[in-house]
Amino acid sequence: MLMCRINPRVDFAFKKLFGSEENKDLLISLINAVVSDDQQVSDIELKNPYNLADYQAGKMSILDIKAKTAQGRWFNVEMQISEDYYFDKRAIYYWAKLVTEQLSEGMMFKELKKTVSINILDFNFIPDTREFHNCYKILNTAGGKDDKLHDVFELHYVELRKFDKTYGEIHSALDRWSAFLTKAHQLSNNAIPEALSHDPAIVKAISAVDRMFDEEERVIYEVRMQSLADVESKIASALEQGLEKGREQGKEQEKMAIACSLLELLDDEVIAAKTGLTLEAVRQLRSER
Repeated sequence: MLMCRINPRVDFAFKKLFGSEENKDLLISLINAVVSDDQQVSDIELKNPYNLADYQAGKMSILDIKAKTAQGRWFNVEMQISEDYYFDKRAIYYWAKLVTEQLSEGMMFKELKKTVSINILDFNFIPDTREFHNCYKILNTAGGKDDKLHDVFELHYVELRKFDKTYGEIHSALDRWSAFLTKAHQLSNNAIPEALSHDPAIVKAISAVDRMFDEEERVIYEVRMQSLADVESKIASALEQGLEKGREQGKEQEKMAIACSLLELLDDEVIAAKTGLTLEAVRQLRSER
C-alpha cells in the first residue's frame, strides 16, 4: 500500500495542490472550511496561479495563493512551515498589500472589498490557547462587538501542531483538511479513513498529492525540503554551540554566545525573542562583527 510521499505542508507542494486551475475546487473547499457559514464561496478566480516557469524565474518567491470571488471578495491563503516569531506582522503586511492591489486597478476607497487572510502554520504561534483555529476581526472595544463598520478585515490562523484529534473526533470540514495536512504520510487511495472518505475534496487531494509533480518539479520539491531541513539543523546546531559556550562563561554570556551563533541564520528580532536579549543588544553584536 503506497502512502503519500509528498508532504502537502511544504509551501511549494501546497501552492501547486491548492493554487492550480485544475484544483480550484480544493481551494474553495479549504476556504469554506475556514470561513463562517455566511461567507461560503461557490467560485473563485486565481490571481497568481501556480506556474513552474514563474517559480524558476524567481517570480514566485512567496508561495501564497491569491483568489477573488465573483462578488469581489479577496482571499490570501498561505502555508508557513518554518517557525516565525513575527508572523503576525507578516500576515497583516500581506493582507494590506492585497488591499492596496485592489486600488491599483483604479478603484475608489468605497469600492474596497472584504479581504480575508488565511494562514496555515506548521508551528505553535498563538500563546495561551489550545484552539487550533483562531479568527481576528476589528471590534468596537466599547462594547466588544463586531459592528461590521470595518468588515473589510478578517485574519485566520490555523495552527496544525495544535490539531490532535483522532479520526473518531473529526466532525467539521476544517478537521478533515487539518487531518489531511498533518497525516498525509499515513494516507493512500486504497485505505482512506471513514472520517475522510465521504468528503470528495479530501479524496481528490489524497489522489492528487503524489501524482501532481513531474520529474523536474519533484527535484525542486526535494531541494526545497532539503533547504528547510538544513535551516532547522543549522539553527539547532547554532543554539547548541551557543549554549556550550555560555555554560563556560555565565548566564548573560550564554545569551550573547547564542545570539552570535544565530546572526547568519536569523534576523535581529527573532534572535532577540529566542535569547531574551534586547533588540539593541543584538544589533550591537551584529555591528561588531
